[in-house]
Amino acid sequence: MAARVEAATMGGEIDEESDERGSMWDLDQKLDQSMDEEAGRLRNMYKEKKFSALLLLQLSFQSLGVVYGDLGTSPLYVFYNTFPHGIKDPEDIIGALSLIIYSLTLIPLLKYVFVVCKANDNGQGGTFALYSLLCRHAKVKTIRNQHRTDEELTTYSRSTFHEHSFAAKTKRWLEDKKSRKTALLGLVLVGTCMVIGDGILTPAISVLSAAGGLRVNLPHISNGVVVLVAVVILVSLFSVQHYGTDRVGWLFAPIVFLWFLSIASIGIYNIWKHDTTVLKAFSPVYIYRYFKRGGRDRWTSLGGIMLSITGIEALFADLSHFPVSAVQIAFTAIVFPCLLLAYSGQAAYIRNHPDHVADAFYRSIPGSVYWPMFIIATAAAIVASQATISATFSLIKQALAHSCFPRVKVVHTSRKFLGQIYVPDINWILMILCIAVTAGFKNQSQIGNAYGTAVVIVMLVTTLLMTLIMILVWRCHWVLVLVFTVLSLVVECTYFSAMLFKVDQGGWVPLVIAAAFLLIMSVWHYGTLKRYEFEMHSRVSMAWILGLGPSLGLVRVPGVGLVYTELASGVPHIFSHFITNLPAIHSVVVFVCVKNLPVYTVPEEERFLVKRIGPKNFHMFRCVARYGYGDLHKKDDDFEKRLFESLFLFIRLESMMEGGCSDSDDYSICGSQNHQFKENNENVATFDTFDSIESITPVKRVSHTVTASSQMSGGVDELEFINRCRDAGVVHIMGNTVVRARRQARFYKKIAIDYVYAFLRKICREHSVIFNVPQESLLNVGQIFYV
Repeated sequence: MAARVEAATMGGEIDEESDERGSMWDLDQKLDQSMDEEAGRLRNMYKEKKFSALLLLQLSFQSLGVVYGDLGTSPLYVFYNTFPHGIKDPEDIIGALSLIIYSLTLIPLLKYVFVVCKANDNGQGGTFALYSLLCRHAKVKTIRNQHRTDEELTTYSRSTFHEHSFAAKTKRWLEDKKSRKTALLGLVLVGTCMVIGDGILTPAISVLSAAGGLRVNLPHISNGVVVLVAVVILVSLFSVQHYGTDRVGWLFAPIVFLWFLSIASIGIYNIWKHDTTVLKAFSPVYIYRYFKRGGRDRWTSLGGIMLSITGIEALFADLSHFPVSAVQIAFTAIVFPCLLLAYSGQAAYIRNHPDHVADAFYRSIPGSVYWPMFIIATAAAIVASQATISATFSLIKQALAHSCFPRVKVVHTSRKFLGQIYVPDINWILMILCIAVTAGFKNQSQIGNAYGTAVVIVMLVTTLLMTLIMILVWRCHWVLVLVFTVLSLVVECTYFSAMLFKVDQGGWVPLVIAAAFLLIMSVWHYGTLKRYEFEMHSRVSMAWILGLGPSLGLVRVPGVGLVYTELASGVPHIFSHFITNLPAIHSVVVFVCVKNLPVYTVPEEERFLVKRIGPKNFHMFRCVARYGYGDLHKKDDDFEKRLFESLFLFIRLESMMEGGCSDSDDYSICGSQNHQFKENNENVATFDTFDSIESITPVKRVSHTVTASSQMSGGVDELEFINRCRDAGVVHIMGNTVVRARRQARFYKKIAIDYVYAFLRKICREHSVIFNVPQESLLNVGQIFYV
């Protein structure tokens, strides 16, 4: 920062007074000190990531309850779904066990725990987290509302490519055509919809399988009673979601840990008592012999085998609370060996009692510990269900941030953990669908077929996204990428081919659920994209604004007008529509753009970008509020207060800089370590058109002496003026844009826009509710455009 402010004068140059120079130096030192404190904060943040060994073990233990509940409860129903028609050959049990062992090794262990989990976005997992990583490394977003200053965020990490590298070629290939960007987003939406389907099916099959244990010791109980018990548990589970998991989350890890120890102990007991020869299933030769015996039943049994690896999608989506190393330790030290022992023990029991395959888990439990084990199994099933429900809430929040889901209420349930949220509307939809699936199918087999279909499609989507991550983010050699992709697709397509035989046996359920959610998300994103494109192409020319003069050709009444727009640059059409129909406008006008970036979170001190539009006497500003897909607009957030604080800080800093500010591409980053101000020392003006990105307003050189004190005085005067206007009243001006299909549009577009999108707009939350805008201060401006 300069300690001296000079300007062209008629008589020469005048030095600043020493006390003014000293005050400017003091301010410069304070800014430097704040920058040093910010750097120190970042260094401490990176140091905190280096966990001690004791803390790492503690986090590994805690991750059991959040991450591995779903995967851990699979022994409840795997063997029954593998042999729904009974066991014809005892050797098939060894072959099935061998398939389970190597499925757990190849997919959860090698692929997800040691590869996919490393592709997290600052600790966040899930399909949209992978998509956000790709959006930062390539221009693949369908809504292009990013500014170059967004890349300066401390949380915005990206890699650079050599121009002729394979990564650069792949990046250009993705960016070349709009259809490829749309296809990539469509792939992400398919994976997300399947995980939502998983959030419906996991509670159904887990709770129903756990409640099914009642019929083993109480054979007189009918299947209807078991279904009723499962429905009561499910209703109770979904009814307490609004309390969040923060209060009872400490119970999850001990429950799941006790579950893993119990099933491992029972597995060892059954191996020792019934048949130790099942351990030969660790040889892959028995997989070859299993399929060599032939028969369609053996191939379709892969659908049941695949249920042994369900929960991996929730594992990745629930990654946010723990470091990757803690998740890896928990899986390799506890989850993996306990599951192998549990499945081996069940196989040993079934070898001696093949007719008990339908209730293999509960019948293999020693009688003395049956009821304690039933209670533990039910508790573990509830924890597993909670994990998938939480993962569904997180994915919905991420979809909201990417404009791929209608605006719904999101409640923050924990003051400690940012990722613990509750979405009321989605919660009740999940509950209704979950009860419908449980009561409609009434048995594990059909629900298992539906469950397997959802999981295998999510795995395929993750593999395709990981291929791009390895190329663009990790910059792996193409040979390594090819090996990973081919091996993953061979295994997963094999499972997928087996699930195709079970589409008519319940596998259609997740397809229908996913299709419904995919329709909603696609139509909403399409409508949002068209609204943004309309605003971009109908922006008001700065030449027209400047031609109106400081009064904008209207009466400037006391007060502040906050004009909300989706544009981060240019003057929106809603403003011209407003001043054309009303004879007055507020003395201070601030264009407010709230946009979401492909990062998990934006630090509070880097939230707002502020700049001036036009000359100072226009009193027009732009404020861009940036949020990550994990940030929440909480009820206690005073958005308006923080906006004005950022505006005042901008004016103070601007008053210390020489030259006027304009509506250029340069922002002042209030509260950040970077402050960019552009000096305009020429007597020329460059005006924008509808297609340009931004405008530069004329700034004429002052022909008299300007000292630092006079500039500071001007800044104080403007602050007082804005404060007086703020006291006079703040009005929030929001656009109510109605989207309609053109008369000559095709019938499917008319249905999508005029009916589906219009209905979603009608039932979704308004922006005024999200930002806690008082109704008495709200002014809606309506307009219609056709697509």
